[in-house]
This record gives sequence, structure tokens and C-alpha cells, in this order.
Amino acid sequence: MESVYVAVLLLWALLFIYAVAGSIDFGTGFWAMYYSRQNHYKAATIANNFLSPAWKVTNVFLVLLVVAFVALFPGAAPTLGTLMIVPFCLVLLLLTIRSAFLVYAYSTKKYSRMLTLVSGLCGLFIPAILVSILPAAIGGFVVVAGDKQYILVNELFLSPAFYTHVGFGLVTQLFISALFMCDYAKEAGDESTASSYRKNAIFLGPVTLVFAVAAIFTLIPEAPWMFEKFLSLWHWYTLSLFAFALGYSALWWRSKTSHLGHPRAALLLIVVQFGLASIAYGSAHLPYLLYPNVTIYDAFTNETMFRYLLIGFLIGLAILVPVFLYFWRLFFKDKAYLQSGQHDYS
Repeated sequence: MESVYVAVLLLWALLFIYAVAGSIDFGTGFWAMYYSRQNHYKAATIANNFLSPAWKVTNVFLVLLVVAFVALFPGAAPTLGTLMIVPFCLVLLLLTIRSAFLVYAYSTKKYSRMLTLVSGLCGLFIPAILVSILPAAIGGFVVVAGDKQYILVNELFLSPAFYTHVGFGLVTQLFISALFMCDYAKEAGDESTASSYRKNAIFLGPVTLVFAVAAIFTLIPEAPWMFEKFLSLWHWYTLSLFAFALGYSALWWRSKTSHLGHPRAALLLIVVQFGLASIAYGSAHLPYLLYPNVTIYDAFTNETMFRYLLIGFLIGLAILVPVFLYFWRLFFKDKAYLQSGQHDYS
């Protein structure tokens, strides 16, 4: 495999990990806000139990992703920097507000509902803003005039692909987080709360699929070059659709111990489904990072730098992944922690 594709694979792995972890993190923040305002305190408490340690960890992968992208594809920084400067500044602002408000929400009871509302909405918008970069990168929205680049904001906001991608980002995080919280509540022994999250997942599953299909078909008039590649990658989308059907049906699989089906199997299969779909989407976009101005070959770093960077990232991941798994077991497999706070609302 060519070095440039190894670099792309590394970026995809970091992006996929952050997409899944971020969807769970930000989506759970929304559910905590939603259920606290619905006075469903057990569902809100379960969500806050997860958020308490998790929100501090997720953004590590965002930092790794940005550093890896700039280091591995420095030639893309000037052009893509123009495209991403506003979305990333908004994301950093929302992350700062969300983090501060989450801390204060745990510290003060007087304003906790308002603080939870703001942090939940901030978390809801972050994935949508990040996903909005994808339709902007298909071409036609960045104009190069001499040594300057301009974003055609008006045309971007009038693009159907922009709104289908943003909608897909919104419903995806809610769907994946609902599946996760169903399993999390079940692990905590609270089947009534798990059932509430299961209902959300059942509703959001088809909505997510509709937005995914709409996001692909709205590319036809704006990126026919990409849609033609989609047709040649039909087998990836077939596998993805099969994984979705299997994962969605897992919510009804018979279980001897619960009427909730198998939410963990559903979550894992849906994650596999998104992985397969993202491989197909990314493959259709290659070799362009920004069509038609920037390709992965133009932007790639030199071979010597790539080898050193690869070694550094592999060492970093070899340290980070075991620590992350240990962190997971420490907070998410401990029965006492999972059930903490439930007695107040039973």
C-alpha cells in the first residue's frame, strides 16, 4: 500500500473513533438536557453519570485528528484552512461553553437546569457543524482568485446537500447515543429508563436512514463525479444496509433476562454499519481532499517525515488505547458507579 493511503487510513481511523465517541458524548448531553426538562430524573441521572467522566476524554481524539491532518497533509492546510476556519472556530467556542457549563451544572443546583440546557444544545450543534464541512469539500464553494481564496457562503447555504448532511449529523448522534444509553441503563439495572432510550432509538433509526440516503442523492446535481463512484462502490453500501437492518432488528431479539432485546449488539452493529458507509463515502471522495483543487498526492508530506510521524502516532495510540480501555472499565463496568444516584429517584 502506498504511504499516502496509509496516512489516509490513519486519518480515517482517528476520524471514525472521534465520530462514534463524539456522537455518544454529545448525544448523551442532549438526552440529559431533554429528560431533565421532562422531569424524567432517572433518565437524566443515568445520562449525567456517563457524562461526568466521559466528556473530558472524547476531545483527545479531536486534537489527534487535527494534528495528524496538518502533519500528514501540510499542503492542504492553506486551502482547507480557508474552508474550515469558521466551522472549527465555532466548534472550539461551543466546546468551551459546553465544558464550562457542564462543570458549573454539577457545582450549583440553582442554575443547573439552565446550564444543562445550554451545554446540551452546544453538544447538539457541534457534530452538525463538523459534518457541514463534507458537502463544502465536494467542490464549487471555494473560489481561488490569485493568491486568495473565498468561500461562496450564499451558495453553500442554498445547497440541499448542505442541509441533508447537517440533518444526518444531528440524527446520527442522537440515534447512536440513544442505543448506547439503552445499553448503559440496562447495565445499571434500570430497565424502565433503558426502555425510554430504546423507544428513542426505534424512532430515530429509520430517520437516520432517510437522511443518509438523502445526503447521497442530493450530491447528484452538485457532485456527479462523486455519485458515479458511489455506483461502483455499491457492495459497500449493500453491506452497510445489511448491518443496519441486523443492528436495528437486534432491538427486538429475544432475551431470557430482558424485554429490551439486545441493545449492545444493536449498538455494535450500527457502529459497523457507519464504518462501512464511511469507507464507501471516503473512497468515493478520493483522491480529492477538496475537489478539484487539492488531492491527497498534492498535499502529502515527504516520505521521511511520514515515517517519523507514523512511528510517533503508533506509539501514541499504543499508549492511549489501553488507557482508554482501562478508563472505560473503571467508570462503565463498576456496578456501584452505574447505580449511583438512582436511589434518589426510585
